Amino acid sequence: MTAQHHHTAPSGLTKNQTLVYGALSHAGEPLSAYAILDRLRDKGLRAPLQVYRALDKLIEFGLIHRLESLNSFVACQHPECGNRESMVFTICESCGKVSEVADDMVEKQLKHLATRDGFVMTSSIIELRGYCRRCSAG
Repeated sequence: MTAQHHHTAPSGLTKNQTLVYGALSHAGEPLSAYAILDRLRDKGLRAPLQVYRALDKLIEFGLIHRLESLNSFVACQHPECGNRESMVFTICESCGKVSEVADDMVEKQLKHLATRDGFVMTSSIIELRGYCRRCSAG
């Protein structure tokens, strides 16, 4: 089931979901659940479970993504990702910049690999680690 995708917080989010989404949207960098909690303590979030519940729902809604290799979360940056089964993230090992990339050829190739093996792909997140243009030029 594909979640409805938004790039602004939809009405109907809980207070905690709105706070967590706002923190990620304005962070400019990936944040761990504990970093989010630290930023939102003065807004009433006191327990990690409050943050994790909000994160789970925001992922379900397509508003944020989890970066497994960093054990952190980012607000969705790509307008088409809600309609895609595959997303690629580039992660700069120097400055920490994360970019979200959608590519039809990558998605097609991943689907081909999956079906060739008798596997039905529902989603795929690929994380590429390396150096962004600015950091690799210096």
